[in-house]
Amino acid sequence: MRRAAIGVLGAILIVLLCAGWIAPFGYQQQFREEVGAAPCRQHRLGTDALGRDRLSRLIYGGRISMVLAPLAALVAVTLALAAGLTAGYLGGWWERIVTTAMDLCLSLPWLFLLLVVRAMLPLNVDPTASIVVTFALLGLLGWAGPSRVILAAVKRHLASDFVLAARSAGCPPWRIALVQVLPNLKPVAAAQFWVTAPAFLLSEANLGLLGLGVAEPAPSWGNLLREMENLSQVPSHPWVVAPLAALVMVVSCFQLAISTGEIEA
Repeated sequence: MRRAAIGVLGAILIVLLCAGWIAPFGYQQQFREEVGAAPCRQHRLGTDALGRDRLSRLIYGGRISMVLAPLAALVAVTLALAAGLTAGYLGGWWERIVTTAMDLCLSLPWLFLLLVVRAMLPLNVDPTASIVVTFALLGLLGWAGPSRVILAAVKRHLASDFVLAARSAGCPPWRIALVQVLPNLKPVAAAQFWVTAPAFLLSEANLGLLGLGVAEPAPSWGNLLREMENLSQVPSHPWVVAPLAALVMVVSCFQLAISTGEIEA
């Protein structure tokens, strides 16, 4: 099941990366004579209120979400590695400062913190700037959770026999941290990456649903969900649920990959 989930994620990512060849139209191309059209042979998911092909925007929007959310997760896990390794190895007041910052970040409602920081920026920002800002905020504000787990792993490794042997052999502190401890943190960091990436996908979807994520006309799965704001129209227009279905499928594959991996471990 884990391999199947990873295979599905890989296939989806390949399709999204090849959006320029697979998508039938550009995500900005408008068909003014077919505004709000139902699905047909030319437009498999119909068109939106501006006459843009929904399937094309779904593919291009997925490319933004599926590529940049893992990149933001990579930034968060890298910051968590740096914070956890520094705090665990140096200890003392360094550890107190880092753990206080962790507790402060974790005590605040993370989504509301994102909303506050994003709302302080202009709403009419350039689409490229909105993409960079949205996922940069996710990466810079999402380090606290993984760093707590990594800090515990660092402390456990520092008390292990191989670190004591390295110290007794006269290894300098920087070599112990970078050569002895850091490579043993790869499994923990990888697990935190797999947990954080789908969380960032959902966070971007929440921001996009509120109009604070990726700005128009650039698509993302988050801002495509805004068509579902009027739930009374969903039964008569079920094709607008396609972004939600894609998001649920991707997050479910992430969770299957994580949970089955833990069971096997």
